Amino acid sequence: MKISILITVTASFIFSAGCQNDAQTGALVGSVAGAGIGQAIGRNTEGTLIGLAAGGGLGYILGNERDKQRTVEQMQVIRQDMNTETVYVTNSNGSIVAVKLQKYGVGYLGSRGEYYSKLPTSEQLRPVYGF
Repeated sequence: MKISILITVTASFIFSAGCQNDAQTGALVGSVAGAGIGQAIGRNTEGTLIGLAAGGGLGYILGNERDKQRTVEQMQVIRQDMNTETVYVTNSNGSIVAVKLQKYGVGYLGSRGEYYSKLPTSEQLRPVYGF
């Protein structure tokens, strides 16, 4: 019994490497776990199949929700990147400071709260962010 559990768990990890998203991985892992629990409780094929189906379904649902959340997070990063401009300020000693400005209405907002009606140049930003 212990060897079959070890083989099943090992196989599920090997096969999950081929899954393309969390929904697929969740369905696979849930199916394996459900089948094992179903066999342990029912000690027959019917219990194993019921556990397999229930675990696969639940694993898919949980994995799919994680995929949705990850997509929302990725879209937020993309949206923020689309609304961000970086201006590089060269200091008097030759060092460079990257200043990120957020698009704000028709202008830009600096990280220190200052507003620019158009994209400022490096020279305009030096008194605030450089030396």
